[in-house]
Amino acid sequence: MNKFWIILSHTYLTKVKTKSFVISTAIMLLVLIGLANFQSVIELFSDDSTEEVAIIDESGTYLEPLQESFAAADVDLELVPFEGTVDEAQTAVQNEEYKALVVLTMNENQIPEATYYANNIADSGTKTALEQHLQQLKIVIATQQSGIDQSTITDIYAPIPFETVALDESAKTSEELSQARGIVYIMLFVLYMAVIIYGQMIATDVATEKSSRVMEILISSASPVTHMFAKIIGVAFVGLTQVGLFVAVGYGLILAKQDEFNGEFFSSFGFQDTSPTIFIYAIVFFILGYLLYATLAAMLGSLVSRIEDVNQLLGPMIMLIMVAFFIAMFGLSMPDSTFIQVTSFIPFFTPMIMFLRVGMLDIPIWEVALSIGILIGTIALLAYVGAKVYSGGVLMYGRSGSLKDFKKAIALSKKEK
Repeated sequence: MNKFWIILSHTYLTKVKTKSFVISTAIMLLVLIGLANFQSVIELFSDDSTEEVAIIDESGTYLEPLQESFAAADVDLELVPFEGTVDEAQTAVQNEEYKALVVLTMNENQIPEATYYANNIADSGTKTALEQHLQQLKIVIATQQSGIDQSTITDIYAPIPFETVALDESAKTSEELSQARGIVYIMLFVLYMAVIIYGQMIATDVATEKSSRVMEILISSASPVTHMFAKIIGVAFVGLTQVGLFVAVGYGLILAKQDEFNGEFFSSFGFQDTSPTIFIYAIVFFILGYLLYATLAAMLGSLVSRIEDVNQLLGPMIMLIMVAFFIAMFGLSMPDSTFIQVTSFIPFFTPMIMFLRVGMLDIPIWEVALSIGILIGTIALLAYVGAKVYSGGVLMYGRSGSLKDFKKAIALSKKEK
C-alpha cells in the first residue's frame, strides 16, 4: 500500500507542476473572471452615444410614423431627416457623419420601399432594426387600405393561450423541466470534457513512461496493477484539484457579484430552487463515469510504446464518449423516449444518459439503483481485465496501436505470474 501512495503522489505532483496544467488552469480562471465581469467589459468598450441614421423620405409620408415607431421601441438609433441629394447623403455616410442612409419611396400600391446605404453592411444590427420597423409600418398601411381595424390585426397576431398540465402528480412542470434541462446540459458537458481530457492524460502518461524506459524501473518495485490504479486515482486528484479551483473561484465571484447578476439567468440554468439530490447524482455518475473510462484509458495506454500511437488506440473510446454525449443531447428534448430508457442501462452510456433521466424525470429508484449496479459491475470487470492487459501491456515494446495487442498483453501477464 505504501508503494501505491508513492506512485499516486508522484503522479499527482508531477501533473500539477506541469506548464500545461498551470497555463490551462490560469486560462480557465481568467475566462470565469471575464464571464463574471462580462457586462462591465461590454460597457467599457460600448459607445453610449445614440447613432444617427440619415433618412431621405421621397414619399413625404413615412418618416414621422417611422420615428414614432423607433421612439416607442427605445432603440439607440436616431432617424435624422437629410435635406439634400442622395449623393450628398452617401458622401456624409462615407465621412462617418451618419451610421447609414435610408431612402424611402412609395410603390404603385402605396406601400413603402427602402434602400439602405452603409460603409459596411456586415453589421446587420442597424439594417435589421430598420427593416423590422418598416415591416410593421407596411402592415399598418396595408390593413388601413383594406379597411381592417388595427385592433383586429393585433388580436390575430397575438399568441394563443396554451397551457400544459401534467396529470401525473409526480411529473415536473414546464418551468422545472427548463431549469433541469439547463443544469443537466452543464453537467453533461463537464463530464464529457473531463473524461476525454483526464482519460487521455492517463494513457499519455503511461505511454510516456514506457517510451522513456522508466516503466521498467517502476514495475520492478511495484506490481503493474498497483501502478495502474495509482495512476487512475492520481489523475483523478489532479482533476479534482482543477475543478475545485474553478468551483471555488466561481462561487466566490457569484457571492461578490450576486447583486449584479440577473436572477432569471441563474434560474434558467437551474441554479435556483433545484433539489440537492440532482447534485448528489451528478457527483455519483461523474465519479463512476470517470472510473469506467479512466480504467479503459489506462489499459489502452499500456499497449503503446510511443506517444504518437496513443490517439490512434484511444479512438474507439473517444467515439464511445461522443456517442453517449450526442444521445444525451438528443435526450434533452425527449427524455422519456424508449431509446433513451434503453441506452441509459448500457454501462458506457449510463453516466450521461441515466443522469439525464434522473435530472429531468421522476423515475423509480430501482431503475437508478439497477443502472448504478450494472455500471459498478462493468467497472469491476473492466478493472479485472484491464489489470491483466496492463500487466502484460507495460512489458510490450515496439510499434503497436492495434486492438489485436490485447491477446498478446494477456499472454504476457500469464507468463509474468
